[in-house]
Amino acid sequence: MVYADLHVHTRRSDGTLTLETVPDAARGAGVAVVAVTDHDRFHPDLDGPVVERDGVTVIHGIELRVEGPHGRVDLLGYGLEPTDELRAAVERIQRDRRERGRAIVECVEDRLGIDLDVGIREGLGRPHVARAIEDHPDIDLDYDAAFGELIGNDGPCFVARDVPSFERGRSLLDDACALVGLAHPFRYDDPEAALSLTADLDAVEGYYPYGRPVDESLIDAAVREHDLLVTGGSDAHGRTLGAAGLAAAEYEPIERRLDRR
Repeated sequence: MVYADLHVHTRRSDGTLTLETVPDAARGAGVAVVAVTDHDRFHPDLDGPVVERDGVTVIHGIELRVEGPHGRVDLLGYGLEPTDELRAAVERIQRDRRERGRAIVECVEDRLGIDLDVGIREGLGRPHVARAIEDHPDIDLDYDAAFGELIGNDGPCFVARDVPSFERGRSLLDDACALVGLAHPFRYDDPEAALSLTADLDAVEGYYPYGRPVDESLIDAAVREHDLLVTGGSDAHGRTLGAAGLAAAEYEPIERRLDRR
């Protein structure tokens, strides 16, 4: 049973939950603790690093994409109290995301000869575009095919984002968060290279719904070598929580670190 789902997205970025619906979704999944970790954004309605909402513990977090020496990775910050520097960085990132989103939408519309009716706004991500493609009555592409054929990293309508360096992102989150970890290490082309970055982090995401075999021994080795905390979460973009996460005993060291904040 998952007690703590520490990787959840809301409409603040590219999820379908709102902050108000997170507690119901958590209770429905038997989850007691949720970390809201929207992409490159923090949530203005979370007025503390850890709050209680309708009987559910909600951790204020962020998922920040950065440029590492071997490619882009995602950092998860927990127990967030935004600093002025982080606010400024997030504003710059969101301006870039809007322009990137506009370019992707225009490419898809030109290529398919359709109007996607996607609003260009802060927090716009490729999942929004993929859902719009899937929902369009004149296009026979589902969500996965939209990524596979159009907007995935190798697709004709892919547009790269401008992201901070690993060192800059880590520094921003170190100043604003109780702990900072590497997200989903086996989603990257070179997991070992990604895990090497944990030498400068507090934690690693050890539980994640990859849907494919992973070499857990590499994560275990990084945890031992760098004395890391282990986080876990479902990376929920929909309304179902608890696909992955921590048991109650596994959450205790995370809770202690957050309490020290």
